[in-house]
Formats: sequence, C-alpha cells, structure tokens
Amino acid sequence: MNKFSRLSLFAVAAFAIVILLNTNPALAQETGIIAQGFNPQIWLKNALEWINNQGAVGGIAFMLLYIVATVAFLPGSILTLGAGVVFGVFLGSVYVFIGATIGAIAAFLVGRYIARGWVSKKIAGNEKFAAVDNAVGREGLKIVLLTRLSPVFPFNLLNYAYGVTGVSLKDYILGTIGILPGTVMYVYLGSLAGNIATIGTGDQPSNPTVVWTIRIVGFIATVAVTLYVTKVARKALNESTSIGEQ
Repeated sequence: MNKFSRLSLFAVAAFAIVILLNTNPALAQETGIIAQGFNPQIWLKNALEWINNQGAVGGIAFMLLYIVATVAFLPGSILTLGAGVVFGVFLGSVYVFIGATIGAIAAFLVGRYIARGWVSKKIAGNEKFAAVDNAVGREGLKIVLLTRLSPVFPFNLLNYAYGVTGVSLKDYILGTIGILPGTVMYVYLGSLAGNIATIGTGDQPSNPTVVWTIRIVGFIATVAVTLYVTKVARKALNESTSIGEQ
C-alpha cells in the first residue's frame, strides 16, 4: 500500500471514528480512547502531531483531515492555528484554504441533495418563504462572501445551511473565497505559538494588531451582511405581496 492509499485510509478511518465516538460515548469510554468524553481538541492536536512527522506527505494528510473535520463539525480553528505551527504561514494558509474549501463543498452537497428536497416540499405552499429563498439564491455570491468574512457565522454550520437554500454551487464556491483573509491571519497567529500543545490555550502567544484586525473586519462584515440580507428579504416579501394582490 503506497503512502497516498494509507492517507486515504486514514481519512476514512478518522471520519468513521469521529462519527462513532460522537454517537456512542459509552464505547469511547470503554475503549480508553478518551478519559472523560470525546475531546475533539485533544484528538485534533494528536492528529497534528502525527502529521508533523509525515514529512512531504504531511500536507496531503492535513488537507484530508481538514475535509473530514469540516464535514464532521469538528473545530477547524485548532487545525487552522496548528497549520501555522506545522507548515508556516504560507503553506499553512494554502493547505487550510484547500482543505476548508473542499470540505465546505462536500458539506454543501450533502445539505443540497439530502435535505434540499425536504425543505422544498415544506416551502412549496408558502409563497413568501419561497420568494425569500429565491431572492437569496439570486444574491447568493454577495451573501456567502460577506458571511465568510465574518467570524460570527459558524463556518461548519453555514456549509450545510447554504445547501438548503437557492444559492448556486458556483456562487457558493466563489463566495467561500471570503475565508482567505481570516485563514491567513489565524494561521499567522498559530505560527507564533511554535508548539502544538499551546494552541488554543492561554499560553499561546498572540499579536494584538492581528487580533483586533480580525475583530474589526468581522464586525464590519457582520453589519454589512445583516443589512444586506434584510434588504433582500424585504424586497422579496414586497414582490411576493404584489404578485399575490394581482
């Protein structure tokens, strides 16, 4: 079995273990994998330590892990910060962006093809809700981009949520580029740690300028997306009302 095959097997096994432990805490306790419930942060840190020893194929292993983590709702912030320690700012940002984007697309497709049909049936008799959904679909690129820029909107949850809206896959992928500024900043903050063990703890070094930049950009994006979505929704509702009165 070559290295790539082993990495693929690792990703599949990791995903299976995550789902199994989340759905059966008793099994996790009995197997000794964890002491007091499943701790995703410790699990991910251990995975980062393993990846750090894989040499040239570590980047592939990391991206596979990030995809699994995104689909399985594991905390991506640990991996993003860890990428800075393991790979440095440039390569770490590239690997995080690729892994997060592919993971986001996978989650979107799950939401689109497993849940979208059910949602469509539910809104079929509600013209106003359907109008808002279609409007969001038409303005999807701007909305996805703004929400990706804001840390207020949870990345993993949004991936599935957008799948049940009218946003096209093309606009969704293009809008996901919005994670890039935050990705670079968080990878940089991770690189300051210099040690995987200190990631996500009070001992992790930080740069106040970068932290405040993230907060300010996030605040502006949050306000912008709130105002924009409100405007789109109000316009859609007015159009729906006008059509219903004719």
